[in-house]
Amino acid sequence: MSEKFNLEMIDKTFTAYRKGQCFDGVVVLLREDGCIFNIGGKNDAFIPASDFEDYSAVKIGDRFGVVITKQKNEEGLIEASKALADALKFANQNAQSLKLGSKFSFVATGVGDGLLSKMGDYQILIPFDEVSEGFVKNHHSLVGKQFEAVVTEIDKENKRIVGSVKLLQQQTRVAVETNFWNSIFINKIVKGKVERILPYGAFVSVDGFDCFLHISQISYERLDKVEDALCVGEERQFKVIKLDRENKKVELSHKAVLENPKLSQIKQLVVGQVYDGEVVKLLQFGAIVKLENGASGLLHISNATDDRTKKIYEIVKAGDKVQVEVISKDEEEMKVSFALAK
Repeated sequence: MSEKFNLEMIDKTFTAYRKGQCFDGVVVLLREDGCIFNIGGKNDAFIPASDFEDYSAVKIGDRFGVVITKQKNEEGLIEASKALADALKFANQNAQSLKLGSKFSFVATGVGDGLLSKMGDYQILIPFDEVSEGFVKNHHSLVGKQFEAVVTEIDKENKRIVGSVKLLQQQTRVAVETNFWNSIFINKIVKGKVERILPYGAFVSVDGFDCFLHISQISYERLDKVEDALCVGEERQFKVIKLDRENKKVELSHKAVLENPKLSQIKQLVVGQVYDGEVVKLLQFGAIVKLENGASGLLHISNATDDRTKKIYEIVKAGDKVQVEVISKDEEEMKVSFALAK
């Protein structure tokens, strides 16, 4: 068997075999590091064991296609790859299945009349004006990057595909907008990602559509800067508060999905319980009292005294420390009523 792989005989075949050529053949010898593969007549190649998904399953007599990867390895043998041949076959099948309007992905391998690539034996061209909806300053910077495009021309005889990334971007944008407007409504709770921060608010992407969030709708606390509460790239929940379908505008609120601090304070109160508070404002018919937990409510004159002739300023003054009893609370309306504790 060793005479069959005489290096002098193999050297004569090098001019007939080039890197990238495809051949069908048969396994004729198994070694620990790989197999010897006959690619026609007395011509043999070596396929490394690492090239196979499961080398232990390879048998003498197995037939398949290979791609030449080296004209001469350390042993002086032509080296080939079954994995590359399988990938090439799969790529050709994909290319042959494409039609006008079909979507496909590719990795840009160069720049010529546009972005260049290959799909099996098929040449791919994306003309410069079809590379992106936006302006591309340096097309060479796109080499090595993966893209998705749609077929705009296909020549199967000459194995050439012309595509457009821009057209797919436009189709995708229209589909995103259509789905968005079909599903959006006032008071809907949505998940969004902060895309851009402005001095007076932020733009938030919801299902791929940009919505506006005013600074006043971010928090119940007064904000000096949007950055005090939000970061670009952050995801949060929002409520839709305004829709303008005609002009394609949506306004969101983040604070609408948060519990109002005032409501939280009111929830802590127990009807019938007495609390310490301070008179913060006098009204014609009573006073506003603020409790230590921050909750405020109305102390009506009728709940401050039984004497109907007295005015509220005769009973309490702004700044007075008082004890009041919670006589009612309405969490929905966020209102609390007090009576002076006896």
